[in-house]
Amino acid sequence: MNEEHPRHADALEHTESADVVVKVDRVPVDGTNVRVSSIGDVGKRPFLLVAGLGIASTYYERLAPNLEEFGPVRALDLPGFAGVPKFRGTVSIERYADAVERVIEELGLDNPVLVGHSMGTQVVTEVAARHPEITDLVLISPVVDSKARTVSESAVRFLRSALHEPSAVRFHAVTAYALCGWHWFRKVLPKMIAFPIEERAPHVQARVLIVRGEHDAMVPRDWVRRLARVFPHAVLREVVGGAHSVMHAQADVVARLAVAHVKGELTDRGVSSLQRVRDDSTKTDLARLGPGDAWLVVRARFKELFGMAKGDDEVLEAGKSAHALAMADDADAPVDPDVRHDIVEAVAPELNRRDDH
Repeated sequence: MNEEHPRHADALEHTESADVVVKVDRVPVDGTNVRVSSIGDVGKRPFLLVAGLGIASTYYERLAPNLEEFGPVRALDLPGFAGVPKFRGTVSIERYADAVERVIEELGLDNPVLVGHSMGTQVVTEVAARHPEITDLVLISPVVDSKARTVSESAVRFLRSALHEPSAVRFHAVTAYALCGWHWFRKVLPKMIAFPIEERAPHVQARVLIVRGEHDAMVPRDWVRRLARVFPHAVLREVVGGAHSVMHAQADVVARLAVAHVKGELTDRGVSSLQRVRDDSTKTDLARLGPGDAWLVVRARFKELFGMAKGDDEVLEAGKSAHALAMADDADAPVDPDVRHDIVEAVAPELNRRDDH
C-alpha cells in the first residue's frame, strides 16, 4: 500500500479519530420524524439527499463523502423507511415534500442543493417547485415514465434494471425493503406511480441536472429527454454501465457531475443531447479491501442495520461512520485528467444518438 495514500479502511476500528464521521439526528415531522445523517460541518451550503421508495439513506454512502464541496452533506431517512416511524393517515409525495421542507427549516439550511434518487426526485422536485429561491437540483434516475405509469410495467422495468446492479446494491435493497415492510411499501407505491413530476417541473426555477444509468430500464432515454424539456433549465448526462442505482455503483462520476453542475461547469448542448460519461475510478465495495478490512466493512454494515431496526441512533451512528469510512475513496488521490474530461464532454458524438433504451 502506498504510504502517501492510506486506505480509509485502515482506521475502521478507530472511527472516533477518523476523517469520515457520520452524525445522526432526528427532526420532528407531522407526528413522526425524519432521520438526518450528516457528513462534514464546514461550509454554508449543504447538499440535501433524498432516497427513493423503501430505501435508506445508506444508498448514498459512497456519494455523500464526495459532495463536501460547499458544506455539510445531509442524507434523509423519510417516515416509513429505514426503521423510521411511519406517517399516520394518508401518505403522498406532497406530504413527503412537507417533511423535507420541515428539515430545511429546522436545520436552518440556506439554499441547499437538493438531490433526489428515484421517488426522491419527485419529492425534491415538489419542494423546488414551491421554493423559487432554490437554485440547484440534481435528479438521479427520475421516475416514473409518463408512458408507463402502471405497477406491472414499473415492476418489469425495475427487474430488468436490477440485472445490471452490483451485488452490494441488491443487498442494500433487500435489507431496506425488509425494514420498510410490505404494507407500507404497497401503500406508498401507487402514490409514486401516479405522481406527475412533469407537471411540477415547469414551476421549478432551479437549474436541473438529470442523471441516468445506461442500463436503467425504469428511466429510458426518451423519458428523461421529455422530462428535461419541461424544466425551464435542465442538462442531461448518462453514465456508461450504470443502472437505476447509479449514484452508488458509479458514485465518483455522479458526485463530480453534481459538483460541476452547481459550479456551472457542465456544458449544455440542449436537452436532446444526452451526453455520456464514464466512471473508471469507483471500485466495488469489497474488491479493493483485504480479507480483514472486508470483514470489518461487513460487521459495520450489520451494526448499522441493527441500529435501524432497533431505532438506536447511537449504534446506527457508529455503524454508519465505520462503513462510510471504509467506502469513501481516498480524497488525496490525484484525479486522472482523462476521467475529469469525461465529466464535461461526450465520450463520442455517435453516443449522443436519440434512440431509446
